[in-house]
Amino acid sequence: MGAGLVERGAILIDADEIVRDLQQPGEPVFNAILERWGSAVVAEDGTLDRAAVAAVVFKDADELAALNSIVHPAVGDEMVKRRAAAAEQSPGAVVVLDIPLLVRPDGEPIAKRYRDLAGIVVVDADPEMALQRLVAQRGLSADDARARIANQASRESRLEVADFVIDNSGTVADLEPQIDACYRWAASLG
Repeated sequence: MGAGLVERGAILIDADEIVRDLQQPGEPVFNAILERWGSAVVAEDGTLDRAAVAAVVFKDADELAALNSIVHPAVGDEMVKRRAAAAEQSPGAVVVLDIPLLVRPDGEPIAKRYRDLAGIVVVDADPEMALQRLVAQRGLSADDARARIANQASRESRLEVADFVIDNSGTVADLEPQIDACYRWAASLG
């Protein structure tokens, strides 16, 4: 959805992209992960082996909490910085924060720093469809995909915080009018 909003003029700040940036060798997040789990989570080329990390954390709630305590604060700080820079460089622009884990599994927003958002858009799909897409598009096994989904907020919790919902149960073409409507809505907030 983020790319579709960017095509319409929005500025995108992507949490997943920030995570990848912060997990580069030499970065404090990378170093903290290495300190916690050792060389078993480092690929041969010296970068973070994200699959190895996932194998550890998505099957153990304590390990996932440890990873989240390392990653989430750093990502939040970086998102705040990028958001301020975007507002300064392009006053009045629609700025979209793409935060896949904005809602914790208990239904609470992940951080107080996001409570000042003008609105929250949730992209929704049937959980079984989401599972099938994870398997098909990311090459995960069904068990790995289920473990990841189980560690996320429920569909109901995500929808509860939504100010605007995009239904992602159809085709890419089905999304276009919804993205148009979402962009118009977001632009009207500022």
